[in-house]
Amino acid sequence: LGMDDKTFVRAAFARANKPLTDDVLATMLEGKSVRHRQLIEDELPFFPGVVTFLKAASRDYSLGLVSMSSRVEIEYVLERARLRPLFSVIVSAEDVMVCKPAPDCYRAGLEKLNDKRREERLLPLLANECLAIEDAPPGIESGRQAGMQTLGITNTVAAEHLRAAGADVVSASLADWTVDAVRHVFS
Repeated sequence: LGMDDKTFVRAAFARANKPLTDDVLATMLEGKSVRHRQLIEDELPFFPGVVTFLKAASRDYSLGLVSMSSRVEIEYVLERARLRPLFSVIVSAEDVMVCKPAPDCYRAGLEKLNDKRREERLLPLLANECLAIEDAPPGIESGRQAGMQTLGITNTVAAEHLRAAGADVVSASLADWTVDAVRHVFS
């Protein structure tokens, strides 16, 4: 959680005291990417409420996607789900040098978002005007360290872990949220 694939594989090999060559790493990453596409070929497994929330939020807010997944995998899922147009910017593992919980990815996302907003002649956003929605402690920590408000969703870990990471609010599902509720709670 919060790691890009390269970091994860390197850490796993290090924990097992196994040598890892660049060729083996490349082969493993390619195999993972192929398997990922196979697993979601027939159905994209979105958590409840995600698509509805994103569509509603994109009408009122500039959305950015910050993930430690590879850009190819992110773009594939977004294109398949027809969600790509909802996002003004995407930050992937390739865009940053360090993974979550470091704030670099969220800072990069805000910088890209503000560049877009300037092009559209909109005022730039401050970090504390942004909401990072995360389902893992490293993501919560990353958003908070970047100065953003955080909403933890218990898709992958228990609420107490998200709270311990510093989530401003924790919820069981994004299906519990509307744009008006976000505006009310996080304004």
